Amino acid sequence: PALLQMSGSQAQVGRGVPCLRCRGLCTGFEPHSWRKICKSCKCSQEEHSLSSELDDDRKIGRLLSDSKYSTLTARLKGGDGVRIYKRNRMIVTNPNISGKDPTFDTITYEWAPPGLTQKLAMQYMELVPKELQPVAGTDGALHRRRRLARQLPLHDQDPAQCRGLAEGEQKLMEEFVKKYKAEALGVGEVALPGQGGGGKEEEKPQDKSVDPGRAPESPNGALESTATAGHYRCDTCQQPVPGDCPVVYADRAGYSRQWHPACFVCCRCAEPLVDLIYFWKGGAAWCGRHYCESLRPRCAGCDEIIFSEDYQQAEGLAWHNKHFACLECETLLTGKPFALAKASLLCTTCSQSR
Repeated sequence: PALLQMSGSQAQVGRGVPCLRCRGLCTGFEPHSWRKICKSCKCSQEEHSLSSELDDDRKIGRLLSDSKYSTLTARLKGGDGVRIYKRNRMIVTNPNISGKDPTFDTITYEWAPPGLTQKLAMQYMELVPKELQPVAGTDGALHRRRRLARQLPLHDQDPAQCRGLAEGEQKLMEEFVKKYKAEALGVGEVALPGQGGGGKEEEKPQDKSVDPGRAPESPNGALESTATAGHYRCDTCQQPVPGDCPVVYADRAGYSRQWHPACFVCCRCAEPLVDLIYFWKGGAAWCGRHYCESLRPRCAGCDEIIFSEDYQQAEGLAWHNKHFACLECETLLTGKPFALAKASLLCTTCSQSR
């Protein structure tokens, strides 16, 4: 599908934007009062491609500001101190000499790892599955934008975007965000094996209890030379990493661990971590969505983190009390019979009429 780009003002209104999943059956996005879905087709906002690139860059800028990764952001001119993500785009120009007169093919990557030579950045991209390479105008770029919406929801970091917070819970959320920025948030770094953090391989000895970088034994029982290709191993697949292939480092994991670009994924959903943004917990990298859910329940109705200790639960899911309602008629279902279909609640009447 073509990538829909919209200005911020259009995204606010949102009406008339077709749903990519419904293929023309939806008349256009109609925002729900508190659910993060379209009232018309019940699909998520991301299925309607509502966020603009600028909105995405503002969101990541907000996430990384007030953290040790604020160098990846820049102050927006006239933006009241708002910081925006300095997203590294890469434009590659290849000569096309098949015709009589040489022409040039230009490829734009909507994101590329910062701080690398173009050669190393291209090597990195070639190690990412082709369908996930964020080339402008392709499904790979659309995948990146969707992962951005899914893994890093704005309502996980900005209380102003939340409809489920009760009085007094805004402070709890602000503390929650401040804590994860200080203790868990990270941005992966791409470098050749042994060169992460400027070669700071020995920086975190406490992480060496799990040491995938240990030299494997050769068949005769002797340790191979550390200069051989087998010295570095990917933390996820445990396969050797060639010395001339870029790998991903996570500074919160220590520089004795490295990942193949395609193996740097969330430990819960196995999705590639968008723009290498990760959250470190329990010796593993998480996407933002699943990291937050590992600490607090998420409301299956409004998709927001629940900060109250009083909430509804059913079949492993959780809801704010005020959001424990039928998807179709919005009747509150506390103490009433209900059906659960694909994580959505239905009253008995609406369930029977489906």
